[in-house]
Amino acid sequence: MASKRREGEHPSVTLFRQYLRIRTVQPEPDYGAAVAFLEERACQLGLGCQKVEVAAGRVVTVLTWPGTNPRLSSLLLNSHTDVVPVFKEHWSHDPFEAFKDADGYIYGRGAQDMKCVSIQYLEAVRRLKVEGHHFPRTIHMTFVPDEEIGGHQGMELFVKRPEFQALRAGFALDEGLANPTDAFTVFYSERSPWWVQVTSTGKPGHGSRFIEDTAAEKLAFEEQLQGWCQAAGEGVTFEFAQKWTEPQVTSTDDSDPWWAAFSGVCKDMNLTLEPEIFPAATDSRYLRAVGVPALGFSPMNHTPVLLHDHDERLHEATFLRGIDIYTRLLPALASVPTLPGES
Repeated sequence: MASKRREGEHPSVTLFRQYLRIRTVQPEPDYGAAVAFLEERACQLGLGCQKVEVAAGRVVTVLTWPGTNPRLSSLLLNSHTDVVPVFKEHWSHDPFEAFKDADGYIYGRGAQDMKCVSIQYLEAVRRLKVEGHHFPRTIHMTFVPDEEIGGHQGMELFVKRPEFQALRAGFALDEGLANPTDAFTVFYSERSPWWVQVTSTGKPGHGSRFIEDTAAEKLAFEEQLQGWCQAAGEGVTFEFAQKWTEPQVTSTDDSDPWWAAFSGVCKDMNLTLEPEIFPAATDSRYLRAVGVPALGFSPMNHTPVLLHDHDERLHEATFLRGIDIYTRLLPALASVPTLPGES
């Protein structure tokens, strides 16, 4: 990158680009480098840092800013460290260079999904600490692995562990999506994913030979799953890798203190909110399943939805505006008055 472009760059943008260059790309993410990066942030910000290995090589990093009233439940700011694979030939720039063009667009895998949010959390906390603020509720930032492949060795395991229980999370923020309009999308629930693995056994051989009882021949798609397997004959089974049947919904009623705090800040900042059900699945589902209300929110408006796409990018001004938004949201959420059962 030309040196003159680096001159005068906002330090938060520089940090964002540094994080984008860490190759936490599936299927072999460099999680060690990401954890080291986060440990360094914790040290610089004076935050507590806990590393919880939920599976071999799968570490959840928790950065903590203690509140003034430990009896209150905490605010959990969640983000995932992994990113989806890339096809470099379809990118205008190296997806792990964090190239910034002359217009201010930053290209990189994870620019929208969701390394931007991770740094926005960190930089909002940094600003608030520098300004000398203290809040009643503890703020935990959790950085989890493997979200992009289902969270099975990430948040799914973490919520079952005593280290998670000890966080005493009362409310959580997690990822959302960009919005190409003036509005900001906020997600209060998700679709229920069903991931099915079908196994079919049979005689091997080239398909052109019309071999009887081949594995492929036995897979019929005219009936529902159980019917398919019964009709296919012996040796055909299926199992669910995921099966969610009761999606949890986070309240968006003005009487809910968490929603009131969140939406109140957005109203004060003249941000138009569009509450929706997330079209896919995020780690929020694991949080909601254990009773922690969560909103999916990535503060990116006037921005095309480019997660998992070629040339994933985010404008630096949009990124910086997101830090401003979190700098307003965190005090409100971390200062929600004492709730029933917390006194």
